[in-house]
Amino acid sequence: MTEILTPRLLLRRWHDDDLVPMADIDADPEVMRWIGDGSVRDLEGTAEDIERWEEEWDEEGFGLFAVELLASGELIGFAGLSVPEYLPEVLPAVEIVWRLGRPFWGQGYASEAAHAVLEFALQDRGLDRVVSIARLGNDAAENVMRKLGMVPERETIHPVHGVPLHVHAIDLTEYQG
Repeated sequence: MTEILTPRLLLRRWHDDDLVPMADIDADPEVMRWIGDGSVRDLEGTAEDIERWEEEWDEEGFGLFAVELLASGELIGFAGLSVPEYLPEVLPAVEIVWRLGRPFWGQGYASEAAHAVLEFALQDRGLDRVVSIARLGNDAAENVMRKLGMVPERETIHPVHGVPLHVHAIDLTEYQG
């Protein structure tokens, strides 16, 4: 299954016309402040990201869904599953991730999309454990993790950027949805 419907969202594979709206999200310094070293991405960087996300679908059988509002068809960001290769100490692991444009914060969209992704991880991909990783201080992300039933597992340092990270995890064999 590569499309998931929630009450307000459609999670789907990427289309060519998603590039510009996703690049706009990636160009917002407030959105990107918790990602990697906090740098914004340009159109080319976002195009490379989307290409890599689509390749992960082919290689892993999962990846990042484009997330659009059902009411308008507007792309609001992404949510999905990825292998956190940037943090070897947690491997083998699958990470749940999301990134939404700032106009869509605080409305429950991240939690709604992430719940759908957890169901996908458990029911469609048969995963028994998922992690989520956030920079220390990213309270909004950690709030979503708590809503998903994830529990803190460890604190560590990003091996490239040197920033403190919190790793949360959930045992999907006990997931109630």
